Amino acid sequence: MAWVVVMFDLPVGTSEERRAATHFRNDLITDGYFMMQFSVYARPCGSADKVETHMRRLKSKIPPSGEVRSLIITDAQWGRMFIVRGKQKNKPEDMPEQLMFF
Repeated sequence: MAWVVVMFDLPVGTSEERRAATHFRNDLITDGYFMMQFSVYARPCGSADKVETHMRRLKSKIPPSGEVRSLIITDAQWGRMFIVRGKQKNKPEDMPEQLMFF
């Protein structure tokens, strides 16, 4: 089990750039990613094959300008994430029991 984390910084100065950035974010959500923070999205994957599939999809949807980075981490690494919201410490999201199919 692994997580794919996508971080991006996309230009939004023109209407075309804003459209491309919005389209990219919507593609991530459609592909099962959820927003962790602004411009940081994550998706659980049940196998190495799924990771490769989602990496191929990600590469095909990157806008022509800006910067997109991706990181693959294990479920154990994800579970050791340190999260603080205000002064309250929270635990990271759990890996889904069963992956959902759409």
